[in-house]
Amino acid sequence: MLDAALGDRQADRVVPPTGHTVWLTVLTATAMAFLAVFALALALATGRLADRWADSLAQAATIRVSAPPEQADAQVDALQAILAATPGVAESRVLDQSEQAALLEPWLGADLPLDTLPLPRLVEVIGTDDLDVEGLRQRLAAEVPGATYDDHTRWRQPLVRAADRLRALGWIALTLIAGTLAAMVTLAAQAALSANSQVIRVLRLVGARDAYVARAFTRRFTLRAAAGALIGTTLGGLAIAFLPQADPAGGFLTGLSFAGAAWLLLPLIPLFAGAVAFLATRRAALSALARFE
Repeated sequence: MLDAALGDRQADRVVPPTGHTVWLTVLTATAMAFLAVFALALALATGRLADRWADSLAQAATIRVSAPPEQADAQVDALQAILAATPGVAESRVLDQSEQAALLEPWLGADLPLDTLPLPRLVEVIGTDDLDVEGLRQRLAAEVPGATYDDHTRWRQPLVRAADRLRALGWIALTLIAGTLAAMVTLAAQAALSANSQVIRVLRLVGARDAYVARAFTRRFTLRAAAGALIGTTLGGLAIAFLPQADPAGGFLTGLSFAGAAWLLLPLIPLFAGAVAFLATRRAALSALARFE
């Protein structure tokens, strides 16, 4: 079936085995495949990042207790009792002074004298899907007036939206890469057809049909593009493999990689490049042959 689609090896002798069209096709496919690896890694990594942020932050919340120093401990104890009796609260704990200092350090510096500042007490809450957030807010307002429930929605949603947009940009980049490859292969095929116009006319005189000639060009350019894409995919995969491993302290950039079965997507890039080259070359060849006398 593949030979029927691409044509036999004897037919593609009408296509010049060397020349600028060879290097144009191979180098373009190599470069586009290399970029496609990174675009695919970007799309997958940002997808994982968006899902992780959405899952982890959706269940995490902070309760801020603002009260005079002499009332703070009593209100925190009352808050802990309420949380212990609230369905849907999986875990709660009071952040100590060192943890609060670590949270404030990026903005206020490492030598911040927390004991001289009227900072609120912070309680971290991990909830489940069964947690009635609105009911908990109303109970806190009634029994612990200084407590404010913050489910991080204000800063969680922009992060998730940003990650989703980066993921969309990755897929858009893959689409543009495919379009660029198709355009360059089309130009290379048209140049080869023009350079071999005399040979094509002779083939027609001896009875060759346009479909036979088109398959010859399609076979040669499809194999060139697939070979170049294989090189580019291999280089891109090696570059991704040697990037730093995912590290929570490193943020997004250290997570730009493939995870688990996602590595199996890389062999699809040369196959996709070959398919794009096949369609682009066949269309260009049939269109050009229709214009030949």
